[in-house]
Amino acid sequence: MGAKPRSGVEKATAAQAARGPDGRCACDTHETRKAVAVDPEIKAANRHRLRRIEGQIRGLQKMVDEDRYCADIITQIASVQEALRGVARNLMRNHLHHCAAKALRSGKREETEAMYDELLELIYAHLR
Repeated sequence: MGAKPRSGVEKATAAQAARGPDGRCACDTHETRKAVAVDPEIKAANRHRLRRIEGQIRGLQKMVDEDRYCADIITQIASVQEALRGVARNLMRNHLHHCAAKALRSGKREETEAMYDELLELIYAHLR
């Protein structure tokens, strides 16, 4: 049988647990949360995509200002959403290769369980 859907409180608790007892993710190495070992090519690709998305957003604003046909605007919004999902997939790939792998290989049950919870929460909440 599958797991029962979690309530908002359970999700918040799982997200907090994913941070570990000190409130930090397994990939945290500084006082502020930072990613570990971000591949320079992935980072460059994400920056390029985000600049392109920024241009698409400006185009959407212009379409609204010019009272363009609603269906055309909606089509462009879907395009922006898909582009953002692409950035999220790249970020998830990096998170899995580095941060999550580190936590899962740690051999520490609490850290491993926290990472599983964090990954499930990311998938349920953001990567649909």
